[in-house]
Amino acid sequence: MTTTMWPPIFDGHNDVILDLYRPRPGTERSFFESSPHGHLDLPRARKGGFGGGFFAIYVPPPPAAEMPSDHLPDPPYHLPLPPTLDHTYALQTTLAMAARLFRLEQESNGQVRLCRTANAIHECLTSGIIAAVFHIEGAEAIGPNFDELAVLYQAGLRSLGPVWSRPNIFGHGVPFAFPASPDIGPGLTDTGKELIKACNQLRILIDVSHLNEAGFWDVARLSDAPLVATHSNAHAICPSSRNLTDRQLAAIRDSDGIVGLNFAVTFLRPDGRRDASMPIDVMVRHVQYLVERLGIDRVGFGSDFDGALMPQAIRDVSGLPVLLQALADAGFTPAELRKLAYENWLRVLRLTWGE
Repeated sequence: MTTTMWPPIFDGHNDVILDLYRPRPGTERSFFESSPHGHLDLPRARKGGFGGGFFAIYVPPPPAAEMPSDHLPDPPYHLPLPPTLDHTYALQTTLAMAARLFRLEQESNGQVRLCRTANAIHECLTSGIIAAVFHIEGAEAIGPNFDELAVLYQAGLRSLGPVWSRPNIFGHGVPFAFPASPDIGPGLTDTGKELIKACNQLRILIDVSHLNEAGFWDVARLSDAPLVATHSNAHAICPSSRNLTDRQLAAIRDSDGIVGLNFAVTFLRPDGRRDASMPIDVMVRHVQYLVERLGIDRVGFGSDFDGALMPQAIRDVSGLPVLLQALADAGFTPAELRKLAYENWLRVLRLTWGE
């Protein structure tokens, strides 16, 4: 199978910058060389038809602390929220990781471009350049007066998740739990509500993916932009606390927003297990369900490459054609596949960024 028959894919979420910044021992790699480690590098992106996406800056816990999702137990489980990060540590780490993203562009010989507009993304998709959007997942680097937000915006920040799955001065994330409702804990703080308004003024996309349900509804009430979940799935199929209820999906639909399908097996499998041996049909079911609830214009992909365990059928970015083929086999037309692959993301970004 070749990728020439498929449209390029613009992806709502990857964590490759984290994997390059702080690789696990023995997994060091270059973005520009094919590697057996991780999920995303330039050669495999070319093979899989990956045209670009949101390159997340996620601040990991300090060295020696484990990621809470590294060793998820078999369901049922309900992990406590990780502790709040120190602001100075978060800011220093965010700047170092952003510098890594900027250097990717500088060292790519024109093969990667940091995009600040939807038009720039479209130009990249049509010319074979990897389009990278600067996204921050969890706003711990930003202080209560938003000085850092203004500076990061000038540096190219165009998308922000107010929280990851831990508390900060802006609100509370949703803990890792299964089976569980996302309606866990309080919503945005007063400072968090001001952050939403500041993002609206700057036309920074607000990602609701890691917010608990109370925080989600705070954003829905306050924001004048489309509601966007860059990497989340259908709670009705996989009852993880990280997935979206039908009521949340209806709100995203009514705002003319979008949901990016998360490829993480724990957010796909109906049994919630961390087991990669799942049929591709499960991913197709989520896409079909999201399309039923949102409409074909409001669903995309948000893989979580380099941030989660992928299904064996996908494995890494080179496996994207497998998903497109499965969707085609399920009856999605070429025009619908283009929407899922990149057109829906471009539509929402134009609305959000004011183009």
